[in-house]
Amino acid sequence: MANRLIALHAETVIVADDHPLFRTAIKEALQASQGETTFLEANSFESLQVLVDENQDVDLVLLDLHMPGVSGFAGLIYLCKRYPSVPVVIISANEDPLVIQRALDHGAAGFIPKSSDIKTITNAINDILMGEIWAPVSTQANLPGSNVSELALAERMAQLTPQQFKVLMMVSQGLLNKQIAYEMGISEATVKAHVTAIMNKLGVTNRTQAVLAASKLDVLRPNL
Repeated sequence: MANRLIALHAETVIVADDHPLFRTAIKEALQASQGETTFLEANSFESLQVLVDENQDVDLVLLDLHMPGVSGFAGLIYLCKRYPSVPVVIISANEDPLVIQRALDHGAAGFIPKSSDIKTITNAINDILMGEIWAPVSTQANLPGSNVSELALAERMAQLTPQQFKVLMMVSQGLLNKQIAYEMGISEATVKAHVTAIMNKLGVTNRTQAVLAASKLDVLRPNL
């Protein structure tokens, strides 16, 4: 079955993971079956945003859940909303059925555990390129139901512009407005305007509530 992927050649694949050894391993593993596929690498969510903006005809994004510059499922939600035609596949060491279900709920085209052997990964990607949603067979029977309130929050977050999304992630990391302004090369007044827009879109009334809302999309959710 692994050879089926040859007929579904992906011209461009982005591998987004902050561990260079894993990026190299997954590329080498897939090159044998993908032939002349171009593999692009991202080691942070910011670099991933740049790559997808520059390659909007990319065939597949392989995304680790824990990327510098983004929190939990927020990055997945952003990508799926902004680039709805690009399949985003989560590749993670976390095999919790709840995490898998949440990833699928938030738009992932598949969820591939990092513990999977290359045949499983190849077959999974083949199925995804065919338009199927893929999850490990061993967990499919144990997937929980969807969380309606979390899906509603994801819909609100998906309304954020790229700049607003970046500001929210920085606010969630504890950065002050002047620090955000410096990092983004904008004025503090612009940062304040972004924060106000973020609060309006998330349906909250202050900065702390915006951070708490974003935290509900963490992989390991706090007890809020």
